[in-house]
Amino acid sequence: MSKSNRRKFVKKSGLGVLSVLTAPRLLAAPFGGPQNTALQPSKGVFFTNGFKTAEVGKDSVVLWTRLCGQEFPQPVRHQRQEKVFRHPIDFDEEQPVSEMDGAVSGATGLVRVRILDSADQTVWSSDWQQALPQDDYTVKIPVTGLQPATMYRVYWEAKPIEGGLIRKEEGSFSTAPPEQQPVPVRFTTSTCQYFWSFDDERRGFQTYDSMRRLEPDFFVQTGDYIYYDKPGPLAKNLEKARHKWHAMDGWLSLRDFYRQVPLYMVKDDHDLLKDDMYRGKGPYGDLTFDDGLKLWYENVPIQGKPYRTLRWGKDLQVWMVEGREYRSENTMEDGPEKTIWGEEQKLWFRETVNASDATFKILITATPVVGPDRDNKTDNHANKSFQHEGNWLRKYLSAQKNMFVVNGDRHWQYVSKDIETGLMEFGSGPVSDCHSQGWKEGDLRPEHRFLRLKGGFLSISVSRASGKPNIRFEHRDVLGEVVHEEVFEA
Repeated sequence: MSKSNRRKFVKKSGLGVLSVLTAPRLLAAPFGGPQNTALQPSKGVFFTNGFKTAEVGKDSVVLWTRLCGQEFPQPVRHQRQEKVFRHPIDFDEEQPVSEMDGAVSGATGLVRVRILDSADQTVWSSDWQQALPQDDYTVKIPVTGLQPATMYRVYWEAKPIEGGLIRKEEGSFSTAPPEQQPVPVRFTTSTCQYFWSFDDERRGFQTYDSMRRLEPDFFVQTGDYIYYDKPGPLAKNLEKARHKWHAMDGWLSLRDFYRQVPLYMVKDDHDLLKDDMYRGKGPYGDLTFDDGLKLWYENVPIQGKPYRTLRWGKDLQVWMVEGREYRSENTMEDGPEKTIWGEEQKLWFRETVNASDATFKILITATPVVGPDRDNKTDNHANKSFQHEGNWLRKYLSAQKNMFVVNGDRHWQYVSKDIETGLMEFGSGPVSDCHSQGWKEGDLRPEHRFLRLKGGFLSISVSRASGKPNIRFEHRDVLGEVVHEEVFEA
């Protein structure tokens, strides 16, 4: 479906005004006082954490939502430090979680969803699903049997178990086109977002609003969606860890973005437990590695293995890999047995890449493959700590025709070309300017083709000019302005 037809579809379905009518204002004055909403009787159920449409394929999608017991998140009450990450000032880590900035209580209830086509005909519907406390009131609904290259509308309904007012929410998405169909495609990526690094006091993050205006076909979040190990609160138990997800998903910019843009998520260390995490490193407070995995799969709309590949028409295939669940200990001596991906994932990757006839291929990884990275880091393929597997991976990727790397994790935007293999890597960059740190401005290394110590996102588009496929990588700032671009013809 063309962009103009897509806009008409969104307008017809009422999505253009929906957020204005229903979306909460986090800093709204009537909700400015602390209140223990988690302990108050539910007066219904709400979509305060929005919903996500994810893992879109040619005929399938995974839908996710969380039922909430309050219509608006708790307001942001704390001032922030004027330095990197903007940590909150005088934040009481021991206060009730229900009173913390951005808190959203859950509610037991029933939820169902319908999918409609452009003629407003229901093509798929679910039964009523229960949102229960053991799953933090989240509901995950896989859908199959859809048509490729088709725009759909998602229609959500929710109500209390005992009955009552039915809440409604709407969104839209498009399925992927057939593999041999040469269609233009645009998608965006970002990384590294901390609740307190917001740059819009009402909506949260300007980057999400800027990405939404581009109307991408899909979005890949490349890791560090939340930070358990940063204050406000430090998430050292299950309740505080869940709060991190509630507060992030309560921001208006994220809610409005996910109404219209399908999502794919890749996890990194801060999403799982703490910095440079691997199984065996030890717990974070009361949270174990397995607790972190449960929370991830509770909040992320994904089915099956955490590594997967997406084909979007004839000219693009994307691989999203898992770098935390299968890795060796970072402190292990480097050699043939030391791995970030694990042998099963490496075999899958080689087999699927070798079988692909897509014009352009992109590996999306939470951590760098080319870098350069800081000498004191030990958890990615650009470091000496995993040099053996890194050398293999760079050599293998550079041998593939028209293959590139897109990564998260680093708090700066960059483009690098590996000196030995010529492999190109594009660092997404942090979601806001005040989250940028870790590299010196002007410290250009031989690998760098672009370096910027600011926030924003990466926009990637594939199209054809006079029948020739090309791919365009655009680094953009938080307002969506292009700050650097690289274009390659197949």
